[in-house]
Amino acid sequence: MFPESALKGVMMNHNTPRWSGPMLKIAAVYNILWGSFIVLFPSLPFQWAGMTVPNYPCLCQCIGMIVGVYGVGYWIAAGNPVRHWPIVLVGLLGKIFGPIGFVWCASRGELPWIAGLTILTNDLAWWVPFGITLLSAWKIERQLSRADLRIASELEYQKV
Repeated sequence: MFPESALKGVMMNHNTPRWSGPMLKIAAVYNILWGSFIVLFPSLPFQWAGMTVPNYPCLCQCIGMIVGVYGVGYWIAAGNPVRHWPIVLVGLLGKIFGPIGFVWCASRGELPWIAGLTILTNDLAWWVPFGITLLSAWKIERQLSRADLRIASELEYQKV
């Protein structure tokens, strides 16, 4: 909408964590590997937790596929975490609501607590880095929105 040079000063002053892109690539690889593992060996995590293996492994394989697809999204977001913040947000929401669902089920006796060990690496480990990345993106977007308004008002003033 506005010349790139007009927003250059705002873009140069943003504080995107340098580690956000590489962190999202690590999350991508992790999710693709974990998702693939679940697709290929859907019963193994249940066996490790001493649980009864479900009658419908295809449901677990579908979850594994979804986890892997999240990985593809994280890889895309790694290229520009500010532009692709919605992917990071959806990932963080999944990493928040998954553990909430687990605690709900485990507290009702529907799942053994030991099954929640995967939450440590699948979910909790990502809360802080995803949260910091989203906060940075929000600050940058807010900064850019203000710059857009300022430039628009300057252009309007020049017309008069």
